[in-house]
Amino acid sequence: MLIGAGTLTEPSQVGEVAAAGGRLIVTPHADTAIVRTAKAAGLFAIPGFFNPTEAFAMLQAGADAIKLFPAEVLGPPMLKALRAVLPKSAIVIPVGGVGTEQIAPWMAAGALGLGIGSAVYKPGDDAGIVERKAQALVAAVRAYRPS
Repeated sequence: MLIGAGTLTEPSQVGEVAAAGGRLIVTPHADTAIVRTAKAAGLFAIPGFFNPTEAFAMLQAGADAIKLFPAEVLGPPMLKALRAVLPKSAIVIPVGGVGTEQIAPWMAAGALGLGIGSAVYKPGDDAGIVERKAQALVAAVRAYRPS
């Protein structure tokens, strides 16, 4: 299990995550200083990006994966185009607006992971609702890539 923190916006926050025992940082934006700080601390770094310039900069800074955010604004065609020029080893994870219906298109476009939030939990959902949503998401991934 890899535990850390998301929505980091300042390099100083990386130290706080590491001090708390976290091993992962995720950002909503492209910030090479945060990536480099995380890598220097031995943490996994998954920064956000919105365009090819940011994607390449984050990879060059040492990102372990890059988070296409907000994915719903750009759509699978953007990822498909990026996959043609990004290194084959680049792990791209669409985040933002990804739900059950979008899993197959994102994976077909080259997503190697998916960040899912509101599609699995919304305020007021009880454990049963969250479980059903999570099961539907897992089923959609399995339907695309049978185990």
